[in-house]
Amino acid sequence: MPLPKRLARFNLHVTNRVLGPVARQLPGFAVVSHVGRRSGRVYRTPVNLFRDGDRYAIALTYGSDSQWVRNVLAAGAVDIETRGRRVRLVAPEIVHDARRALVPEPIRPILGVVRVSDFLVLHPAPADA
Repeated sequence: MPLPKRLARFNLHVTNRVLGPVARQLPGFAVVSHVGRRSGRVYRTPVNLFRDGDRYAIALTYGSDSQWVRNVLAAGAVDIETRGRRVRLVAPEIVHDARRALVPEPIRPILGVVRVSDFLVLHPAPADA
């Protein structure tokens, strides 16, 4: 796991509340809207989002066992807000990419410092879905 869980808890209660409103607009960021597997409650989680051709990659800075990741995998689809628009993404899969080729070259060393090499990869939903 790249970053400690206690940092994730701090971010959940403090950083996400500050970053959430602006993450929808900033390049390299997005807000994932996902539904709790058991609660049915809608959650919004700021993430680092990168487009790689026809797919999107989300850096899993707290590892692939985070609750929001489990929710997205269980649902099989998710809505994201990025750069002022909403996008429906489907077919989530966890991809291990030690070279971090899924992200822009300037970002690779930053993710390397925090030892992030797992990504949630998704594809845009078909237009008729």
